[in-house]
Amino acid sequence: MDEMFLHYLWKFRLVNNLSTVTGEPVDVIHPGINNADAGPDFFNAKIRIGNTLWAGNVEIHLRTSDFKKHGHQHDKNYSNLILHVVYENDTESNSTIPLTELKGKFSLSLLKNYLHLSASKKDIPCSNQIQQVNPLSVGAWLERMLAERLERKADTIRTILIENKNNWEETFYRLLSVNFGFKLNAVPFEMLARLTPLKVLARHKNNLLQLEAVLFGQAGLLPEKPEDDFHTSLLREYHLIQNKFKLKPMDGAVWKFARTRPSNFPTIRISQFASLIYKSSQLFSKIIETTRAKSMASIFECEASDYWKEHYHFSKKSKTSTRKNLGKSGIENILINTVAPILFLYGTERNDERFKDRAVSLLQFLPSEKNHIISQWNGCGIKSDNAANSQALLELKKYYCGKLKCLSCSIGNSILNSSPHHEAAR
Repeated sequence: MDEMFLHYLWKFRLVNNLSTVTGEPVDVIHPGINNADAGPDFFNAKIRIGNTLWAGNVEIHLRTSDFKKHGHQHDKNYSNLILHVVYENDTESNSTIPLTELKGKFSLSLLKNYLHLSASKKDIPCSNQIQQVNPLSVGAWLERMLAERLERKADTIRTILIENKNNWEETFYRLLSVNFGFKLNAVPFEMLARLTPLKVLARHKNNLLQLEAVLFGQAGLLPEKPEDDFHTSLLREYHLIQNKFKLKPMDGAVWKFARTRPSNFPTIRISQFASLIYKSSQLFSKIIETTRAKSMASIFECEASDYWKEHYHFSKKSKTSTRKNLGKSGIENILINTVAPILFLYGTERNDERFKDRAVSLLQFLPSEKNHIISQWNGCGIKSDNAANSQALLELKKYYCGKLKCLSCSIGNSILNSSPHHEAAR
């Protein structure tokens, strides 16, 4: 038993025959608004106690004595309480605040189901019971999870947009750079974009050599002693542009080459990034103008320059020559984690549902992500058919299952209420 469970009972009015400890009947007209911050647990409740209708706040504890243990009697935030709700009245209270006890007033099977879920050691607590839930209910909740994920990501992007004074192109450039680093080099790529404003690259967007020179120089990956002609050309161009724009490079030591495949080395990704900028100016504008998901993917088709066909590092020739394209999975990663969220934010900021719908349609068009979390859901019988599903399942796992927030989950609620509730908890 814990207070979270009592909050759940109160919020959804799963208690009956309530009365104050002095015998007056309690009728909950409205339980109030759940408060996640400091102060009473529920704001603006409406409760009839006896013949009097009250409006105000409600505090919930396991025991009556917890009110004083938590020091609420000295806190002015609790001066407008209309009811103190407890599981067990363990002490006489001198307070004038009406007190009601929940013990014996709710279903025992509901409590048993909750204790079973909260005690689960499985990565997905309800993995053994989720097949009992109506698929339509699961689908509806996953739609909610996708919306929450897009809204949460949009909030993060909004912060970057504000930093960039509502410059959408610069904001997208920053987000895109992070995605090019994938997980291992996301932070170094973000540092690179911060130190290299898009306007600098835009001045050289028609010259691939200069774009690579700026990006490799700013990345701190250009050694001062070149060993081949390409390296020499990059150094020459970088020093000219660096002096002109007063650029300050980052420390190249932050880039990670270990524990990643050669095709994902920072050198290859930076060259591909330069190629994308060279190929497509005003990237964000192109995204806004593109309505078909299939066409959206083609925007990000790019490959490292010719030098990198035979290299993974400067001056170190590889044994074979291969074109190093940004692969299908890399493009899908960008569309899922960068394009869809910024489209959703754009629709939100412009109050235009078309762009929000386009973000969802894009995710529905893309194949499901494949990782250990999606495999866990597959093992429970919840199949992911597209990226909209996989994004929703990732959100559900991280922010609900991973935090044991079964009481806040529609699927968890269905399982909690799956058994007949005849026996009252004692």
